[in-house]
Amino acid sequence: MTPLQRHRQNLLPPNPQRVGKEPDYRFTLANERTFLAWIRTALALSAGGMAALHLIPDVGGSALLGLGLLALSLATAATSYRRWAHNETSMRLGQPLTVSRLPQVMAVATAIVALLAAILFALDKV
Repeated sequence: MTPLQRHRQNLLPPNPQRVGKEPDYRFTLANERTFLAWIRTALALSAGGMAALHLIPDVGGSALLGLGLLALSLATAATSYRRWAHNETSMRLGQPLTVSRLPQVMAVATAIVALLAAILFALDKV
């Protein structure tokens, strides 16, 4: 396998149902619910980003805020499938679940966006 193929496979993992054995369905369903929660989070971030861009255009920096939320939405949606597939593969092979940085990234990025929003709205009121 070439380095490019390994990189591509790491970014978009293959179907995990092709390896190992079927785990307890409760774990599979819990993994799916977690994936769907990340997708809902990405959708909410996307809606917030579009709202910032279109509903508060007169506030200085709203474009930066909106684009930041949209970028966070993209990152969340893009990594959620990868996380689901790696967890599903680990469960099917009886291995420990892979560690994800997604929760840490989301917490830090959300705090930064919230701080940015507070600063923008405080400056707008001055």
